[in-house]
Amino acid sequence: MSRLTIVGGVYVERCIQPLWDAVYGSAGRGLHAVAPLLAEPPRLVSYVAAGMEASARSLADAANAELEPHPSSDSISFDYFHPLATPRIAPAPSAIAQEAPIHVQGQVVLRYGMLEGTAVVDADVAVYDPQSAFDVEPFAKNGSRANRLALVLNRREAWALSGSSDPAEAARALLATEAAEVVVIKLGAAGALVATSKGAELVPLYRTERVWKIGSGDVFSSTFAALWGCRGMAPENAADCASRATAWYCNTRTLPAPQLDELKHLVNTPLRPGAGRIYLASPFFDISQRWFVEEARFDLRTLGAEVFSPVHAVGPGPAHMVAPADIEGLEQCDVVFANLNGLDPGTIFEVGYAVKKGIPVIALAQNTKDEDLKMVEGTGCEIVDDYASAIYRAVWRLPAK
Repeated sequence: MSRLTIVGGVYVERCIQPLWDAVYGSAGRGLHAVAPLLAEPPRLVSYVAAGMEASARSLADAANAELEPHPSSDSISFDYFHPLATPRIAPAPSAIAQEAPIHVQGQVVLRYGMLEGTAVVDADVAVYDPQSAFDVEPFAKNGSRANRLALVLNRREAWALSGSSDPAEAARALLATEAAEVVVIKLGAAGALVATSKGAELVPLYRTERVWKIGSGDVFSSTFAALWGCRGMAPENAADCASRATAWYCNTRTLPAPQLDELKHLVNTPLRPGAGRIYLASPFFDISQRWFVEEARFDLRTLGAEVFSPVHAVGPGPAHMVAPADIEGLEQCDVVFANLNGLDPGTIFEVGYAVKKGIPVIALAQNTKDEDLKMVEGTGCEIVDDYASAIYRAVWRLPAK
């Protein structure tokens, strides 16, 4: 089995809900995800600011890995309000000092995109995950080379590199233009498309009770690199195990995932993408309530759902006009996403109406007494105390295409 080198960022991460305060970044998390899958200690290569060196060394030591730090002017942090929120990056990306490129040689190298600079890879086998919210750089643009290359991309990155919004067309183009042996395009609830010169196969996303989204892509890429690059597993099998490991991480917020044999036999339900409209039931009478409505509407739509939001579709007005319009909207929806924080009477009414009509209800309830939720729970509504998990579970309840 070949040795794995992981090159990428080591950053501070904080989240308000659920609470999270850790030093990981793509490279640190990827390292911890795969250490038990490897026959020999991996190597962690990263830019490390002076104030971060102790944390980076501790991160490597905990995974029995060799740390190769390169100097950086900035300690970088990501702050999230919730796992689906756009993080506040400090310093701002435009203000981060650009360091000299890191040159990395290795048998198998997993290269993540970094904010402080770039990694020039010379490897027998390379896996490249751009991790870019900005410009997506082709693997070879900075002089990187590999005898065998796999690209692991999200849909937006694949479009940026190929010019095609169709995943299958993008994969075919990238196999040619990037000289890649494997192209993996992550498609959200639709799973991941794994393409080679022999064809393409779709591997599923697996359902979980909870969804911790921060760093889930890191786990997928590193597991794929360890299994395809180091252990020689077929790319579609490596991607399926990577999807299972990602599900484990999203559900538990713990690393590493189980050993390979156990991972293969984890009982997870593959997700079938759905489509339809979600009714957003929530009060919207003060700034915090309105913020919630805007945030939930944005996140539901980002995940592909149509959304009926009473404040957007109907707006304020007298009861004899608002109530019938809201009910008509509710009857045309497939799922209700209900904000039960504060137990707003209108929202409670909408939940009861949906239950009577047989419409599935996903209810977000935090800091709420169990007694107050008895009727909601007793009528089969799904009650969730975590915002991101509730959003995903609402989308997952949409009828299968």
